[in-house]
Formats: sequence, C-alpha cells, structure tokens
Amino acid sequence: MAENELKKGETCELREFVQSTNTLNAATDVDDESFRRHSRSLVRKLDCTMMPCIWILYMFNYLDRNNISQAKLGGFEKDLGMHDDQFNTAISILNVGYVLMQLPSNMILTRVRPSLYLPFWVCIWSVLSGCTAAARNFDDLIAIRFLLGIAEAPFFPGVVFLLSSWYTKRELAFRTSILYSGLILATAFSGLIAAGVFANLDGSLGIAGWRWLFIIESSMSFFFGLLAVFLLPDFPDKASGLGKWLFTEEEKRVAVLRLQRDRVSAPEESHSLWYGLKLAVIDYRMWIFVLMLTANHSAYGFNYFYPTIVKGFNLGSTTLTLVLTAPPYILATFVAYGVALSSDKFQERGWHISIPMLVAVVGFIISVATLNIAVRYFASFLFIGGTFSTNATLGNIWSPYFFRAQDAPRYVLAMILMMAFAVLSVMTCMVMKWSLRRANAKVLVEHEGREERPTLFTL
Repeated sequence: MAENELKKGETCELREFVQSTNTLNAATDVDDESFRRHSRSLVRKLDCTMMPCIWILYMFNYLDRNNISQAKLGGFEKDLGMHDDQFNTAISILNVGYVLMQLPSNMILTRVRPSLYLPFWVCIWSVLSGCTAAARNFDDLIAIRFLLGIAEAPFFPGVVFLLSSWYTKRELAFRTSILYSGLILATAFSGLIAAGVFANLDGSLGIAGWRWLFIIESSMSFFFGLLAVFLLPDFPDKASGLGKWLFTEEEKRVAVLRLQRDRVSAPEESHSLWYGLKLAVIDYRMWIFVLMLTANHSAYGFNYFYPTIVKGFNLGSTTLTLVLTAPPYILATFVAYGVALSSDKFQERGWHISIPMLVAVVGFIISVATLNIAVRYFASFLFIGGTFSTNATLGNIWSPYFFRAQDAPRYVLAMILMMAFAVLSVMTCMVMKWSLRRANAKVLVEHEGREERPTLFTL
C-alpha cells in the first residue's frame, strides 16, 4: 500500500513538472531570448561548479589507478617479490573488475542520486588505493587491484551520463575533453609527484617511497570525495544535490527543455531499463563503438609502461626519468583541447578521432624503425598526443601483455600491436560516419514537408 502511494506521489510530481515544462516550452516560442538567457546562466553555473569538481575527481581516479607505473621504478616489484609477468597481471586485473562493474553501475545510477552515489565510490576507491601501501605480496596486490577496478568503474561512465543530462550535444564534446584532460594531466603529474616523493620520503618512518606515494594520493582523493557531496548536482528534474540551492526554477525547466530540443528521437519513458539494455545490445552501431573504444584503449596500452620505456633511454637517475615522462602528456592536454574545440566548432567527430590516431601511427612506426634515443623520445610525443586526443576498457585487459620483459627496452612487438589497433580505430570511425550519414538521410526523408527542423546525428 505504501509503495503504491509513493508511486502515485511520484507520478503526480512528474506530471506537474512536465506540465510546467510544457508551459515554459510555449513561452520560449514567444520569448526565445529569455530561453537563451536562462540557458547561458545555467551553463555558466555548471561550468563553475560541477566541471571543476568532476575534473579533480577524475584526475585522482587516474592517479590512484596509474601510480603503480611509478611505483615500479621505486622498488615496488622487489619489495612484493614479484617476477615474470606478474606486474602485467596486476595492471590487467584492475580492468577486469572495471569492466564487470560498469554496466550494473550505469543501470543503478538512473535510480539513485549522483551527488551521493559518485562521491561514495570515490571514497571507497581511495581507501582501496591506500591499502596498496600495506600489501605484503603479489596475492595481496591482486586482491586490492581487482576491488579497486570495481570501485573505480562507476565514476567515468557515471559523470559522462551526468554531463549528458545537463549539457547539449553541441556543448558536450568540449566539456568531455576538459574532463578527459584530468586523465592526461594526472599521468603527467604522477611522474612529477613520484619524483618528489621518492627523493624526499623514501625510507621516512621506515616506509618505502612507493608506499608513501599510495598513502599521499589516496588521502587527497578521499578528501575531495567528501567535498564532492556538496558540489555535484543530481538530474535536472530533481530538487536535490547542488541544484537544490544553485539553480532557479526557470533554469531547471530550461535544463529539461534544452535536452528535449536536442534529441534526435523521442524517448520511450514507459519502458524499463532492461528494455533499454535490449535496444542497446541489438543496435549494431553500439558494437561498432565498442570495437572503436577497445581499439583506442589498446592503442594507448603503453600508458602503464611509459616510465619503463623512458628508463630504457638511459638518460639518468630515476628522478630525471620520472620528470621526463611529464612533457608528452602536458602537450597532449593542449592538443586534446584543440581537437575538442575544433570538433565542437565544425560539429564533426569522425575525422577528429581518425586524424590524431593516424599521427599516433606515425609515432609507433618511428619508435619501431629507429634506435636513436632523441628520435624515439620525440616519437612518444606523437603517439601520446595522438592517442590521448581521441576521447572500452577491454583493451586495457590484454594490452599490458603486449609489453613482454624480453622485449625491453624498445618493446617492438608492443609498438606494432598498438599501431595495428590505432589503424583499427580509424577504420571503425569511417564505418560509423557512413552509418550515421545514412541515418541522417532517413531522418530528413521522414521530416519532408514539415516546418520543424530535425536534429541530426553528429558525424
């Protein structure tokens, strides 16, 4: 009985909200300037609150995941008694947990408050990352890394879904790029942070430098996870989270209306989540995207091994090696921003993925073709800038095994395999552009003779 009353209350609330949205829709047809003014105000508030918050959290998401790469240069493997390809397995197992948790988490997210759900997982992964400092052997490490993958999985797809609930397609590419830059800068800063920790804290209080690295970074991410509870909004039609006090009623209604206008097709709200999952599974375009993203992640499988690759250049001390890992990622951040701005300006996606990937292919070819240290370091700017400029985690499960110990320091086989996956990514982009162009033609035919202008897929 109580459940039925609750459902009736939710239905009435939704009906009232839809009616008020329809009223605003009619009003904006008359006063479109008012709609644009509220829209600009809404986006400005989101850019000043939600975006910085999720950017910092995503940076720590990757710092806590990627610091194992720097720990390898600080005696990590020796202290845990690791040998053969156990380091590769420790990297791979995180992504197994990550893949297993993503789909269930995405289905849960639509039923809960993102302002509580996402920070909860930030705090959980922070604790698990900190536990790495207490690992005694390989078995401890594997258990921690698997659980860490599960805990980190909800965040990135969750914030992308949250972004898409507030921003239009035209606004989304640049914001996603800003979010993605947190990953790139995390990789750059992780080397600099590790260099400072190893140089100043190694052996302090009887604790190894690599253990301090996990303690410090996990403590910082836990703090920001708690702070995020107050800085993240829920969905536009919910009077909770950040939106409860930051947005006016007009801005909340405009937020819903903006997305209604931005849809290519009308939503089917009467169906369940399982129906939505079924539609996704039978949509061939979804599987093209799966292949594309898997290829992308396989193409930057070097990420966990880049400090080791630079160490193979024999340029100096561990501190210098870690410092030299930063410049390619810093450059890649600016390149990613440029690609995203261009993509938004021209409303094009396929070439903005394919061209950077082709640049990465050139970098992989140079790395395989020469023994010159300076040229190989330059090539790393190309393949890092290229792969990280294209905004699937299956690729991260097998890509660590590209880097066999016997192939060090050049890792020719890994470079060839990553080049092949980069080419595969380009091919899937071309197939997707062809498919979406056909879909747009069909939409235009269906709207012939109508006054309304249809929203088309971005190619």
